Amino acid sequence: MKVLIIKTSSLGDIIHALPVLDYLHQVSPGISIDWVVEEQFSDLLSGNPRINRLHLIRTRAWRRKLLDSATAREIGALRQLLREQHYDLVFDIQGNFKSGIIALATGSRERFGFNYPHLQEKPSGLFTRHKVDMRPEDDHAGGRYLRIVSAGFQRDYRGMELTSDIFTGDAENLAADQLISSCGKPVVLFHNGTTWQTKFWSVAGWTRLGALIRDRYPDATILLSWGNESERTTAKEIADAIGDQARVLDKYPLKGITALLKRVDLVIGGDTGLIHLAAAVGTATVSYYRASDGSVSGPRGREHVVVQSPLSCTRCQRTSCSRDDECRGSITPQAVFSGVEKIMTEKLRSGVER
Repeated sequence: MKVLIIKTSSLGDIIHALPVLDYLHQVSPGISIDWVVEEQFSDLLSGNPRINRLHLIRTRAWRRKLLDSATAREIGALRQLLREQHYDLVFDIQGNFKSGIIALATGSRERFGFNYPHLQEKPSGLFTRHKVDMRPEDDHAGGRYLRIVSAGFQRDYRGMELTSDIFTGDAENLAADQLISSCGKPVVLFHNGTTWQTKFWSVAGWTRLGALIRDRYPDATILLSWGNESERTTAKEIADAIGDQARVLDKYPLKGITALLKRVDLVIGGDTGLIHLAAAVGTATVSYYRASDGSVSGPRGREHVVVQSPLSCTRCQRTSCSRDDECRGSITPQAVFSGVEKIMTEKLRSGVER
């Protein structure tokens, strides 16, 4: 059987979708899976032995040069390649207009996607033949993706042991090993960056959390990652305030930071792709949520702690707010540190500290 997964972006959403690969291989041994993804996120999937072929798209570049003949050739070549594969099943787990067009371009009759209430963009529903209803238990992004894929096989994903991984190479693994070998234990990674203003925490909160970790675990090393210059500046301010046990990391490519995440003991951050990346490779996390809903998008399982703002307006999904300072302050360092202690106590009990 030959199937196509259409999940083009974003980083966190693609990570949530990774368990569909394990599901498909379990329910249909020998299955061949192709995946359509935006070029900038391809490192999440490249090298994965569960994937036969990646189809890369470059939506932003195409939009900038929509009338160029080179753009037309690229899009035409992709359409021809997709049609030539003769997919038995196509699963659009993106749910927007672009992914719907891609599904239609395959020429496959058996196209599965979200029902109308769960589509990102309603016109996408015009391009799928099977619109899959969600169930109350599909209350997490990963569960919704699995619900669509499982509709093609009539086997519920619940109760199945499903794993995910992101594959890294020898060079990335060696660099990560060398860095970790220079660290004290446990190794905790802070990531202060995110996208929405209403998902950030405060420098004071991070600094106090670092002090609590430093006092409770005197041999700990705190690593601080960043994604842009603003986040790097903030990371340096936090590290300087914490002291010698904290260090700001260099800029890492996606596979490089993934290799490092596999080797640290704990990752702490907001609702951001790095938290989902850590969870996908089996690393414990403590994550906090303000405007977004941790019960929907946060990692699940015994090795993950979700801290939700106690304000009555939490989960508002607003990208800016006049009460931003109050909301940041509602995430207390002690609440996050309680999650750290819970995770570390469990690790020490089970003897799996890295």
